[in-house]
Amino acid sequence: MTSEQPVLPRIRPEIAALPPYKQGRAADPSGFKLSSNENPFEPLPGVVEAARAAVDFNRYPDATAANLRAALGEKYGVEPEAVLVGAGSVALLQAFIQAAATAGDEVVYSWRSFEAYPSLALVAGARSVQVPNLPDGRHDLDAMAAAVTERTRVILLCTPNNPTGPIMTSAEFHAFVEKVPADVLILLDEAYAEFVRDPESVDGLGERVFEAHPNVVVLRTFSKAYGLAALRVGYAIGHPRVLDAGRSTVTPLSVTATAVAAAVASLAHQAELDERVDEIVARRSALVAGLRQIGWDVPDAQGNFVWLPASEALESTTVATAFDAAGIIVRPFPEGVRISIGEHESLEKVLEIAGALRA
Repeated sequence: MTSEQPVLPRIRPEIAALPPYKQGRAADPSGFKLSSNENPFEPLPGVVEAARAAVDFNRYPDATAANLRAALGEKYGVEPEAVLVGAGSVALLQAFIQAAATAGDEVVYSWRSFEAYPSLALVAGARSVQVPNLPDGRHDLDAMAAAVTERTRVILLCTPNNPTGPIMTSAEFHAFVEKVPADVLILLDEAYAEFVRDPESVDGLGERVFEAHPNVVVLRTFSKAYGLAALRVGYAIGHPRVLDAGRSTVTPLSVTATAVAAAVASLAHQAELDERVDEIVARRSALVAGLRQIGWDVPDAQGNFVWLPASEALESTTVATAFDAAGIIVRPFPEGVRISIGEHESLEKVLEIAGALRA
């Protein structure tokens, strides 16, 4: 007796061919997970208590996240209407791309950059225009400006660039924006802004770039510096009428009351946040110095991670396998390996493995 194969729904071919997102796996108890750019510290004081108090699970959350938008508006000196909250900054990227781009349109971004960018453009039906990074891992902004056409609807700028690490300067950013048509949406992805120490770096919120350039929206997250990755809450700040497009396309009720309560509580502890970020930056500086001393060509690292470029002698899979064998989980890409800044105890182990690989 033969069984016939079931008839399945027709799926867009490009979606059927799209590999699902692959999360960094957990490390063994004796190892370290350094693959997901997570914060090694516990939540800030009062955050767990605030989250535990948000127990009205039988009720929908406030779809506008009004409490959090008000707190962020006060922090950055903008009206709540200039703030949009979503389930992580990636959800907001998706909402804005879907609002601005469709079949036949183009989304321009540097590559390699945040691994979600290609799939976000593809799901919207738009065409990715990938502009290779400069040799030092930075965005090639001149080439990106030259890649803009009449079909360009969205430009993605990631600073510090994930996974390579460097920033774009304020001067570079403003010169780039002047070259772009004012009706093209520019998404300034600053997920790692709190870790930046380069004084020349663009600071989208500190410089209020969305006022001089209403086509620019700045995106940030509570997942990295604030250590709320599991709660999925990010935010965008920009011109209210531009944010209205994101409000129309973002998944309704996707930010839970628990996440809002935790994020609001986190904003009340700036001093403690600064201490933790400073410690992560110190670990990053020590790791970069150590890696360069043993011969690795590490680009400028301004996020909570470092980048080891691949080479003919050391392919990324070889590097990742060596770390894996020693209990260190890192994130390999075809062009290199990203290593998150984790527990203090992990630094010596990373340098030991990296040194053995160079030898």
